[in-house]
Amino acid sequence: MKITTTIDDSKIMKKIAIFASGNGSNCENIIKHFSQSEVARVVLVVTNNPSAKVIERAKRLDTDISIVPKDSISDSSIMLPLLREKCIDLIVLAGFMLYIPSFLIDNYPHRIVNIHPSLLPKYGGKGMYGMHVHEAVKENNEKESGITIHFVNNEYDRGEIIAQYSTPVSPDDSAEEIAEKVHKLEYAHYPSIIEKIIREEA
Repeated sequence: MKITTTIDDSKIMKKIAIFASGNGSNCENIIKHFSQSEVARVVLVVTNNPSAKVIERAKRLDTDISIVPKDSISDSSIMLPLLREKCIDLIVLAGFMLYIPSFLIDNYPHRIVNIHPSLLPKYGGKGMYGMHVHEAVKENNEKESGITIHFVNNEYDRGEIIAQYSTPVSPDDSAEEIAEKVHKLEYAHYPSIIEKIIREEA
């Protein structure tokens, strides 16, 4: 299902699609950042979850939304026309829970970016997402955690690393407190790194 808003993207230099599955706080942060940017705008949000809060956030920020069922995400005849219609230059993953199919990676080489809530290669791979990561960091008594921003390839969390940012972890920190520290890094750095990628490719 496509939800169309009134955004005028006719003069935008670069166009971003955000893929998100859940709450959408990172998505909202990125949309707001690029609403003030001279280099790009977020023109599309794609979600597989029809009840995701990210839908409300995108609508409130006047950003077009496509709700694409899980099976259709893996269908090139659906996804590629959707992205080409909006002339997408860069795909940004922000809490997107599905595997990215090879045809998207092939059609958008070094143009799909993900953020992972740990300092990869630690605590990466299939099944390592969200609180699972923070609980593992806590259980292993790590002294720091952080975020890794990387390009997406055909292996979970194994794409080329673009940037990493760390935060100290105290033995007294709960998994929830570690998550909050990591979220602050995400909000502070993800939009600016995306903009840096776009500027370097311009």
